[in-house]
Amino acid sequence: MRLHVLVLNFDYSALTVCTARRAVVLMHLDKADLVECVPGRFFRSPSTKFPYPSIVRLRGYVRVPYRNIMLSRKNILRRDRHRCQYCNCRESLTVDHVLPKSRGGRDHWTNLVAACIACNNRKGNRTPEEARMPLRRKPFRPSHVMFIRDYVGAVEDTWKPYLFLS
Repeated sequence: MRLHVLVLNFDYSALTVCTARRAVVLMHLDKADLVECVPGRFFRSPSTKFPYPSIVRLRGYVRVPYRNIMLSRKNILRRDRHRCQYCNCRESLTVDHVLPKSRGGRDHWTNLVAACIACNNRKGNRTPEEARMPLRRKPFRPSHVMFIRDYVGAVEDTWKPYLFLS
């Protein structure tokens, strides 16, 4: 049984993820409309039956301030999927500055990557090019949609157009 429902704002932008029970309550209170449902599944009560939701859209626009993902060790590891960006291992991870701090590297999304202790020590006070340790993926600033995907795990095919993954 699916546990998560994608909640869209009035303009069809991804807002959050909630439980199917919460989505049915939103629909029952006329605060949300059903966009996609799971075929053949229903929530039943003695007097009504609701389709099992997969995607709901709020009836009113919810103004959300700019969602800035906080720069933290945990979020860097989540962005890099808990893998060393040099050797792809998963053990003993730490955060490495691509351009070392001693050379003017800042604490910024585009300058920090997940690295295992061995690779971090081997790279030392050099850039990846100088250490001949190419990055597997260029560091970037993540979006809140990326963290929705990571929270849910596998993304349903019906969600992809709304999360801009298709």
